[in-house]
Amino acid sequence: MPSEDTKERINKAVEVGRTILHYGWIPLIIYIGFTRSNPKPELFKLISPLA
Repeated sequence: MPSEDTKERINKAVEVGRTILHYGWIPLIIYIGFTRSNPKPELFKLISPLA
């Protein structure tokens, strides 16, 4: 049976993993689409509202 310390570490790791997934999902999808598209768009055109 895991000790309380081990359970706390697992819970903390799951919490951190959820946070990373929550804030990193959309940037990951944008990055994958940016790097795999053909022709590759320019980064300035991607982020600039004036382009």
